[in-house]
Amino acid sequence: LLIDVIPSLCKKYPTLEFIIGGDGPKRIGLEEMREKHQLHDRVELLGSIPHSKVRDVLVRGQIFLNCSLTEAFCIAIVEAASCGLQVVSTKVGGVPEVLPNHMIRFAQPSAEDLERAIDEAIPLSEEVQPFKFHEEVKQMYNWYTVAERTEIVYDTIAKSEPDPLIQRFGRYYSCGAVAGKIFCCLISIYFLWWSFIEWWYPAEEIDIAATFPYETYKKNRTGKQASK
Repeated sequence: LLIDVIPSLCKKYPTLEFIIGGDGPKRIGLEEMREKHQLHDRVELLGSIPHSKVRDVLVRGQIFLNCSLTEAFCIAIVEAASCGLQVVSTKVGGVPEVLPNHMIRFAQPSAEDLERAIDEAIPLSEEVQPFKFHEEVKQMYNWYTVAERTEIVYDTIAKSEPDPLIQRFGRYYSCGAVAGKIFCCLISIYFLWWSFIEWWYPAEEIDIAATFPYETYKKNRTGKQASK
């Protein structure tokens, strides 16, 4: 995607420059594109960057471009936003859940839509206040908020009623002509093993852990934060 959008964007914006970090099989294509379109002075290929130097590279730019075709979380866009960059990313995997809308512009994984998103991001990048972005990311991604979000997920799961076994088998079976049958066989074995363990050591004989005094903990933590 990056190889396809750089030439047209450089033609459209005479002062636009690209700083590209990282190594891999796509580097050869980038070098060929740079040579073909005579963009040596506008496309800088840095190669592999030590993690300790990532911040120094990020602050040189105004827009961070993520062209991943698959992505679970993408810590790179969090680091970029924390350094005060407007982010443009393909809308794949868990990326849409990582940053608030004012920090990021999404594109479908196609060169045309990626160019459209960059067109939108360029004027927005002029209005970004880096320190404000940094403080927002700092508040979103600290261990207290991560723990609270994780607790919400666990509470939701704990309070929800499990689906009937036959319904779960239906979901596993729909995973594919071969994989579905394998999953159903594995789940059947696990279910039989669980039934045996339940018979051997009934749940009624297991000591239940005491409920954590979360409200008291939350009040104490709030009081400590207010006193700082």
